[in-house]
Amino acid sequence: MNPDRSQQISQIYHAALARDERQRPGFLHDACADDEALRREVESLLRHQGDAEAFLATPAVEVAAKVLAGASGPSPLGEQLGSYKILSLLGAGGMGEVYRAHDAKLGRDVALKVLPRELADDPEWRTRLLREARAAASLNHPNICTIHEVGEADGHAYIAMEVVEGQPLSGRLAAGPLPPEEIVRYGLQLADALAHAHDRGVVHRDLKSANVMVTPEGRVKVLDFGLARRVSGEELAEVTTRAHASLSQAGAILGTLPYMAPEQLRAQPADARSDVWALGVVLYEMAAGVRPFEGQTGFELSSAILHETPSPLPSRVPAPLQVVTSRCLEKEPARRYQRASEVRAALEAIQPGAVARTTWRDKLDRRRRLMLAGTSLALVVLVVLAAYFGQLRTRLWSGASASRIESLAVLPLENLSGDAEQEYFADGMTETLITYLAQISTVRVISRTSVIRFKSSHQPLPEIARALGVDAIVEGSVLRAGDRVRISAQLIDARTDRHLWARSFDRDLRDVLVLQSEVAQTIAGEIETRVERGAQERTITARPVDSQAHDAYLRGRYFWNKRTEVDLKLAIDYFEQAIARDPGYALAYAGLADTYESLGFSFDAAVLSPREAMPRARAAALKALELDDASAEAHTSLAFEAFLYEWDPTAAEQHFRRALELNPQYANAHHWYSHYLMARGRIDESLAESRRALELDPLNVLSSTHLGWHYLYAREYNLAIQTLRRAIEMDPSSPSSALPRRFLGFAYQQKGLIGEALAEMEKALEIRKESAEILGELGHMYAAAGRPDRARRILQDLEGKSKTHYTSPYFAAIVYAGLGDRDRAFASLDRAVVDRSDVLVYLGVEPRLDSLRSDPRFQALLRQVNLPGQ
Repeated sequence: MNPDRSQQISQIYHAALARDERQRPGFLHDACADDEALRREVESLLRHQGDAEAFLATPAVEVAAKVLAGASGPSPLGEQLGSYKILSLLGAGGMGEVYRAHDAKLGRDVALKVLPRELADDPEWRTRLLREARAAASLNHPNICTIHEVGEADGHAYIAMEVVEGQPLSGRLAAGPLPPEEIVRYGLQLADALAHAHDRGVVHRDLKSANVMVTPEGRVKVLDFGLARRVSGEELAEVTTRAHASLSQAGAILGTLPYMAPEQLRAQPADARSDVWALGVVLYEMAAGVRPFEGQTGFELSSAILHETPSPLPSRVPAPLQVVTSRCLEKEPARRYQRASEVRAALEAIQPGAVARTTWRDKLDRRRRLMLAGTSLALVVLVVLAAYFGQLRTRLWSGASASRIESLAVLPLENLSGDAEQEYFADGMTETLITYLAQISTVRVISRTSVIRFKSSHQPLPEIARALGVDAIVEGSVLRAGDRVRISAQLIDARTDRHLWARSFDRDLRDVLVLQSEVAQTIAGEIETRVERGAQERTITARPVDSQAHDAYLRGRYFWNKRTEVDLKLAIDYFEQAIARDPGYALAYAGLADTYESLGFSFDAAVLSPREAMPRARAAALKALELDDASAEAHTSLAFEAFLYEWDPTAAEQHFRRALELNPQYANAHHWYSHYLMARGRIDESLAESRRALELDPLNVLSSTHLGWHYLYAREYNLAIQTLRRAIEMDPSSPSSALPRRFLGFAYQQKGLIGEALAEMEKALEIRKESAEILGELGHMYAAAGRPDRARRILQDLEGKSKTHYTSPYFAAIVYAGLGDRDRAFASLDRAVVDRSDVLVYLGVEPRLDSLRSDPRFQALLRQVNLPGQ
């Protein structure tokens, strides 16, 4: 070896590397003068940059350059090493020289890696390296280069591996970036290889494009598993504080610097997440044609890895692939995929064909996979909760008041699939997570309606927490890929914006039914003193659910939450699909009950008459309770129906109380129980329930409006006006603002402010033109304002609406009451009784009917509706 020659090659190589490719030929002509051999060797290194940086880290630069140039030199080992006959030199690197050799025992050629003398002479390093190589030899995977033997002979430590024919991935990248389909294909194989190793406790620690061979058949093979060198903290510190002639000096770093994760540069141990980082570098390299971090010296490159954000990938790279790559390159290990299997799951979602469309290969496959994924929703959420509570209960219930978390919000989980059609899945997972957390009585958990407004929000977390009035935030993401689902979640102390805990979970959907009982019992064991005992038992004994039925249920809830006539009808279709698939699925019956009640509820849609909607709702709710008496949702549905349709106060209160016993933080139950209590004249109790609903759902316009409604019917008009104004300010341009405007107009009317009352009511009607309820109340206002012609015109409009949609006669009754026409008012109310109109339950507290109270017919009405007499 000629040290001067080696140094010359290294210096010219790095000087050429720093120049634009168009400038290199002229530079090499001048730098190499008439030394054609020198020029060829440097040009060869430049064509194989990934290999060159490893080879240049050794004193054998001349040998490395000649190997790459195709001119091998004689073997310093001679012709034989143990039972292996040396045939030719294949390469040289920081971990030794590699020869093609023939195994005389088994009659096959092998790649024989002979470890450097400086390692072989160090007993500690030799023992550790060989031990790890033997661990890697246990790996058996089609994308991992097989290690046949680890041993020592003739004073040399060696590793015998399979010979992999093909080209290094670094060589493929010398021609530029790869097409997306090829990136995903190679990425999947790399992730699968790493996942196989990680599952067996083996970490690569030096994954790079030069360590990946691409065979002629297009299969990738990962080389050198378990062979990366470890270094001391002192050596790692040196990497970040001094410049190097090469970006990778022999014995100076763990792995290869451009592929090293930030934690490795901080002298922290390399683990599976470090391999995930390196995989992200390779994915980025395949997509962009360059590495994500660059620098002219070791210090510059280390600084970039530690502090800089990679340039965005080109727009030709599909968004889902960009998401996967960026997740791999998160600087904090906790924010990355936690294992290579999670990367594999993510890449499976964007396999060839799907990449170009950012959808599945065909619609049938999409539907099958989505349905299969559905059943994992509750289970994966439970897994997250298991870790969440298992690791953090000391924080949640510690004696230190400064860190005690008494309230939290789960922000909408981000859908990372790149497919907008999967929003229902992410939303359903969020809602399920909230539902489970709400069963913990010692922590106030904000309801879905308040947190959903922060979907895709970029507001700082402390601001969101202040708006919701919580101590802590749970945020995360969900990605479904093929037969796997990954959820990443983290807990943030909102008061300090400090991350308390983060973890990702990856589960195979084929195992979810077996996993269900295991996860449920784990959670119960971790938080048994904090979860209501009944909730524990329900979780542990929950019956398996058909995956397609659960998927249909999630879609049904997604459309039910939209509350339009079209969406409610879609919700019914999906709930019925769920029931047809799994007739024993209680949640699907509860969802069906809720939807029929919404279709028959006056202000929601009033599409069906009470006699059409409510018996169907009751039958579905009863079936849900027959299947699962511990369903808070089903008890609330049955209470709603008993209150508004059956006029059975005893049954209604029993079911409301049972629902709140099962889930004390179910805001919908508190909301409707408040309605019930107001209708029964129990004003103070109603106020307490209304306030509790608002605590659990502080940014829900409906919850805030409901408190204003309470003050309105309690005849506290000033408080009603203040509260309803605040509700409108929450979202003044939203369709949801129609309800507080309607009640605000009502409050102004009771205060004698007719002009303001009409203005608000007309705005409400402009927003909800289909609402017969608003139309009737506006007619009453016109009558009370001395404008009977306008009131009678509204009566005609109500008559017209009744021909296309169910319209309760109650709304005509309040217009007649305003006009002073008692007979027609009572005739309309009698028809409303026949229809079993839901709004009749408020007869006892309705201010617009005060003019009728002295009439004996009014007391008879109260008795018919089972209301307290007056």
